[in-house]
Amino acid sequence: MLKVKSGWKNWQLLTEKGRHIWAFKPGSSNINEHLQNADNVTDEEVIQFTEDFQFDKFSNPNSGDKVYRHAAINEKFQAFAGKILQVESSEAQQAIDALVKGINYYSCLQSDDGHWPGDYGGPLFLLPGLLIASYISETPFPKAHREMMKVYLFNHQNKDAGWGMHIEGESTMFGTVMQYVSLRILGVDKNHEQLIKAREWIGDNGGATGIPSWGKFYLSILNLYDWQGFNSLFPEMWLFPKWLPVHPWRYWCHTRMVYLPMAYCYAERIKVPENALILSLRQELYNEAFETIDWPKQRTTVCEKDCYTTPSPVLKWMNFFTNNYEKCKLPWLRKKATDYILKYLNAEDEQTNYLNIGPVNKAINSICIWHAYGKDSEQFKKHVARWYDYLWVAEDGMKMSGYNGSQLWDTAFSTRAILESDLGKLFPATLEKSYQFIDLSQIKSEHATHTEFFRHPMIGSWPFSTAEQGWPVADCTAEGLSATLALHHSGLVKPIIDEQRIKQAIDTLLSYQNADGGWATYELTRSAKWLEKLNPSEVFADIMIDYSWTECTAACVISLLEIQEDYPEYKSSEIHKAVSTGLSFIVKQQKTDGSWYGGWAVCFTYATWFGIEAIGKAKGKGYCDDAILVDSINKACAFLVSRQKTDGGWGETFESCSKLVYTEAATSQVVNTAWALLALMAANFGDKKIIENGINMLLKRQSDIGDWPQENISGVFNYNCMITYSNYRNIFPIWALSRYCR
Repeated sequence: MLKVKSGWKNWQLLTEKGRHIWAFKPGSSNINEHLQNADNVTDEEVIQFTEDFQFDKFSNPNSGDKVYRHAAINEKFQAFAGKILQVESSEAQQAIDALVKGINYYSCLQSDDGHWPGDYGGPLFLLPGLLIASYISETPFPKAHREMMKVYLFNHQNKDAGWGMHIEGESTMFGTVMQYVSLRILGVDKNHEQLIKAREWIGDNGGATGIPSWGKFYLSILNLYDWQGFNSLFPEMWLFPKWLPVHPWRYWCHTRMVYLPMAYCYAERIKVPENALILSLRQELYNEAFETIDWPKQRTTVCEKDCYTTPSPVLKWMNFFTNNYEKCKLPWLRKKATDYILKYLNAEDEQTNYLNIGPVNKAINSICIWHAYGKDSEQFKKHVARWYDYLWVAEDGMKMSGYNGSQLWDTAFSTRAILESDLGKLFPATLEKSYQFIDLSQIKSEHATHTEFFRHPMIGSWPFSTAEQGWPVADCTAEGLSATLALHHSGLVKPIIDEQRIKQAIDTLLSYQNADGGWATYELTRSAKWLEKLNPSEVFADIMIDYSWTECTAACVISLLEIQEDYPEYKSSEIHKAVSTGLSFIVKQQKTDGSWYGGWAVCFTYATWFGIEAIGKAKGKGYCDDAILVDSINKACAFLVSRQKTDGGWGETFESCSKLVYTEAATSQVVNTAWALLALMAANFGDKKIIENGINMLLKRQSDIGDWPQENISGVFNYNCMITYSNYRNIFPIWALSRYCR
């Protein structure tokens, strides 16, 4: 039995078809009853939250996801009682036993609907947006949720009293001001000791006028910053002819779906009315009197601790034009633009069942819909109901996730990891449930408005989270397809995903390939890289278009190679060409030291695993010059071997992502180690001692019941913000051990 603190027991995760809702003292499956229970929390229970959710950020800022995991293990865990393969080698037997123990533990975390829930938090600027939506609409969260949010925010305050962009990051103005304001919205007094220190940090670093543009936007909504100090978002841009290379439909979907509602808020100059809290915050956040600030001069003022990208001369020129346009804008044209934007927002809401593509536009869309239709409108009520899909409870408190979860992504990886060797077949019930979820998650119909609002065709694809959320992704489709094929080969499931659906997935994969031979994320790349010169965000890089990535390309190449084996007659020449050009893209992305940069996880070990996996699978099959592929693999292996630590493991920090240079972690990390081992084994690397040393490191880190420790943060997006994948600590060691045992 794992220790479950009393305060943890009050929270239960309810799941249905991938949906996550954390309920406080659930008495039924009715969400309204849960919220009523959560609003009736007692003062004693609030004290218990503070005590039972104490968290030592400074030993490790990453939660171990103990609230969910400990409850699941205590409910379901039994030592594996089946017949385990017996071998003569004691070292091999250790690995086999560890693998079975690891799968057995991890199977207990699987939900009844077949996916693996988990903590997908990390960024600290997400929850403030949701709290601002709650505050401006006068739709407060239940008391239990508010108290747990306070716990989370205080738990992640840095030693210097500031907060970073993410839980491992150094303090920034964006992170500090947004958490400070959030705590004040949640009712914390300005004289609270930790807020006094945070206020000193803000003042010592120039005050809130130096918050980056996303922060300026949120503060403007709160009437804590003047809209005149915010560069125009030029809503009329959405009325441009579609053929123009700067039309927003060409932006990366996350960027356009964030700046779309931002443009509506800017056009309408939405802001909270002045009240006692707002007037007080105006005094707390600035080093000068609010009334005396020259707002237009603050448009480009950014604290040096927040600057990751520098505005280009092109962006400065565009801002000069659009800011001056605001002085003489045409009211009828502005209304036409906002009407179109609102129509687009409604389409996004309906296409995603009010989940939206992610947490940032989820919060801002809510504000727009509240403003347009009112608090009592059905549209806004549907938004509010979905706020709870983004909330996650762990031993560090209640956070906002970076998506509505990573359900399909984790389930596809988990399935492939378990089935890498025949030992996975010892867990047929686990695999049957994962197949049910993969079947459920494939997108089977098109949105009626997908063409009108620039969506990529999606029948046959898989999303990152749930089919209900409805945004398909290229490499998620590849991983969903690969997991489906692995399950069909296992003989453990009745193939519900039939040939027609598999061919639809193939068609979708092929449709995602870019002209450069690579694959991006949600859509084809729709404009040239020069569009990045219009990036208005100081804290993120490469957000303007959907770029081809090594990992995404490798995942798609691997899936297409597997399809060629199973369906050799289906679009064989088209697939052959796609694989060949995809491999060429991967080889071109390789760095001189043999590594690949990873855009979606930490970092060089991650992408190098993908690169080797794809190239190794294609080698000798006539897709590319084998000499080139062999040389690429040899260089990649040499890179990995050169980074192995003395204990046999590998370890990178998130700074590899932001600095674009391999940055050694103080200790080996089980996730990085598993990626490196998978890569070396895929390459059939000759020095088996290197691999054995890595395997021994994984064995030593495994707990008695089969878990591995939660170590450094392992996910990333846009180079500069890190995100948690709590299931990675199980998926990839299991996968590496499974491959080793095979």
